[in-house]
Amino acid sequence: MKSENEPVGVSRPRAGRPARGQQEKRHEELLNVALDIFLERGFEQATMVEIATAVGMSKRTVYALYEDKAALFKATVRRAVERYTIPREAIDPLVTDNLEQTLTAIAHQRVMNMSTPVAVKLQRILSAQSYRFPELFHIAFEEGAGPAVDVLSSVFVAHTAKGEIAVAAPRRAAVAFLSLVVSGPARLFVLGEAMPREEIDSRISFAISLFLNGVRVR
Repeated sequence: MKSENEPVGVSRPRAGRPARGQQEKRHEELLNVALDIFLERGFEQATMVEIATAVGMSKRTVYALYEDKAALFKATVRRAVERYTIPREAIDPLVTDNLEQTLTAIAHQRVMNMSTPVAVKLQRILSAQSYRFPELFHIAFEEGAGPAVDVLSSVFVAHTAKGEIAVAAPRRAAVAFLSLVVSGPARLFVLGEAMPREEIDSRISFAISLFLNGVRVR
C-alpha cells in the first residue's frame, strides 16, 4: 500500500531476485573472474570461496550454479577457448588465389594467436590437468581450431579442383597442416620462450614447404 506522501505514478523498486539480464551479467562476471583465478593459481590452489569472494557472490550462489569446482573449471575453460578462438569471419579475408600465400597468412595468424597470454595460460593449465579432464583437450581443439580447419578444408578442396594439389581428405589435411605449423612454436610459448619474428617466419616457411611438397601434383 502506498503512503499518503508518496507521489502518484511513482512505483517503488521490488525486492527479490534480480532481473534475467542482470543474472546473466553476474554469471558472466563469475566466469571471467574464475578464469583469471584458475589461470593464475591453477586448479588445485584455487578455491570456490576465493572465487566467490573475488566476484562478490556468496558461496551458496556459486554452488547453485556449479555443483563443484570441477564443473566451474570446465565452464571457465570453455570461456577461455571462446576468448582465444579466431572466428571464421576473421580468417576468410586471408584466403587468396595463391595457395602458399594463403597458408602463410593463416599460419601466421594461428601462431601469433597462440602466443597471447590467455592461450599460453590455457595450454599450461590443460597440460597440467590432462589426467583429470582429458575431454577438455578435445573441446579446446574442436572449438578453438574449428574455424581454421573449416577454412583450410575449403581451400584444399578448391585447389585440388584446380589440379594444383592432390588432397583426398581435406579436413585431415587441415588438421595435419595446423599441427605442423603451430605445435612447435606453441610448445615454446608455453615454456615461456620468446621467439623473434624472424624465427617465427622461418619456422612457418619451412613447415609450409614441407606440406606443399607432400601435396603438390607432380
